[in-house]
Amino acid sequence: MSRIGRLPVKIPAGVQIQIEGNTVKVKGPKGEMARTFPAFLKFNKEAEALHVQRGSDARTERASHGMARALIQNMVTGVSQGFQRDLQVEGVGYRAELKGADLVLSLGFSHPVTIKPPAGISFGVDEKARTIQVKGYDREQVGQMTADLRKLRPPEPYKGKGLRYVGEKVRRKAGKAGKTAAAK
Repeated sequence: MSRIGRLPVKIPAGVQIQIEGNTVKVKGPKGEMARTFPAFLKFNKEAEALHVQRGSDARTERASHGMARALIQNMVTGVSQGFQRDLQVEGVGYRAELKGADLVLSLGFSHPVTIKPPAGISFGVDEKARTIQVKGYDREQVGQMTADLRKLRPPEPYKGKGLRYVGEKVRRKAGKAGKTAAAK
């Protein structure tokens, strides 16, 4: 039995779960999500918990069991609390600001880059800490949007300039060490 799959999904107050065949719909204060799962998975809803069960011990069913439970848990957490990923802006002249709901980035290009948030995503900017917050109720969408922003200017290894995840360690290279040794 999958260690993750056998755990119940706790349903917090204010969150409603509907099961229609193999489609699970989750509705909460932050939004509404639906996902369709394989037909061999069964869902039992109790008062404050949801259990995911599989029909047999076939390899594909074992592989999907824990993942389905984790996806439902992410849906419940997303519509009740939401998710947030943070990016740090490093580099002289690099900055981020909000214009309405749009994110405007100055990343050393000849023009500022304007990003319009897709539905379900919102941006926040802390100019003092030089961070960008990507917020939303869909964990997958928040992670993808953060990765797309980082891809605009990933941190370079010599000076560390660019967009990086908060807490990310960037491996630094020495640079032209031979130039200083030859001058002596």
